[in-house]
Amino acid sequence: MRDVYIVGVGMTKVGRHMSLSLRDLASEAALKAIEDAGGERPEAIVVGNMLSSLVEQENLAALIADHSGLRGISGFKVEGACGSGGAAIVAGYSLIASGLFNKVLVVGVEKLLERPTPDTTRGLAYAADADYELIYGISFAGLNALIMRYYMDKYGISREEMSWWAVMMHENGYQNPFAQLRKKVTLEEAMNSPVIADPIRLYDSCPLSDGAAALMLASKDYKSLNDTPVKISGVGNALDSPDLSSRFELDSLYASRLSALRAFKMAKKDVKDVDVAEIHDAYSIIAALSIEEIGFAEKGKAPKMWAEGRFRPGDKPVLNPSGGLKSRGHPVGATGVYQASEITMQLRGDFPGLQVGGEVGLTQNVGGVGSNITTLILTR
Repeated sequence: MRDVYIVGVGMTKVGRHMSLSLRDLASEAALKAIEDAGGERPEAIVVGNMLSSLVEQENLAALIADHSGLRGISGFKVEGACGSGGAAIVAGYSLIASGLFNKVLVVGVEKLLERPTPDTTRGLAYAADADYELIYGISFAGLNALIMRYYMDKYGISREEMSWWAVMMHENGYQNPFAQLRKKVTLEEAMNSPVIADPIRLYDSCPLSDGAAALMLASKDYKSLNDTPVKISGVGNALDSPDLSSRFELDSLYASRLSALRAFKMAKKDVKDVDVAEIHDAYSIIAALSIEEIGFAEKGKAPKMWAEGRFRPGDKPVLNPSGGLKSRGHPVGATGVYQASEITMQLRGDFPGLQVGGEVGLTQNVGGVGSNITTLILTR
């Protein structure tokens, strides 16, 4: 396989974009990534998206390419629930690594605030198992709440320990100009925020978001399109059962562990090599499980570690200097592309928010309640 590099990144501010259509958001990010890559035209486009058919339309590759002045290139859409962005990067990577193309534009885009909240909530719930779970009326938040209650009881995690994650994320995101929720919160505010699905509270949850992010990927022959290309050194994707009742363990993300192991093996790196990571914290419980499955913490220890001040700037690794899904926001199909864009800029030294630098970065993008997970290892 050929080496693949990130030579351009582009992001829109995450938030409520009622005056911009899905194609507007996507083309804004796409054109920024193309400009960052010296204005080079891609040969193909891969779009990561989950819910476009609920909001606007399908056939997104053609729609976005045309709106971005790229008519005539190749392309398609990739869907992997909340992990659609990460899956799209895997597809774009594969197109170059295989030799089929030399320059591929990966765009993640989502509009969740165009429709009434009940419609969006129902659409997101379809990332779970429609036949075995949704038929009982449970929401996506409800499924995560089941795991969180079991985990907190099993490992003796206090409400205070769990709430420190939100405090840290809002502190990081406060400095990120692309973040949706640029505000600091206190521990008391997080602990006493409204209950969403007991024990999940408001600050255990990410917001609904609109946004788009893009990456220009290139083969080794074209890595000089950017002065500081970042190599995609490892790629791992793994699947698990969509329904929780079929899982091997309720407090484990099997696909997280497998995808991380595959990415580390491919990159010839170890968990101790990671300087900075963007992980998927749609809910605080998913952050805890991901941290443990990747290997940044022992089982049942992640909340106790972040409550003690670990994973902040100055530690190794630093987690979610962007503010994560909690503060930056979670435009679901775009999140994996935001993560890769943010880590790329951290390694290049030009992230506009909290800069922590580093030589080795990791991203992990989670689809469903851990049923489709992609891990990337990025290196300078």
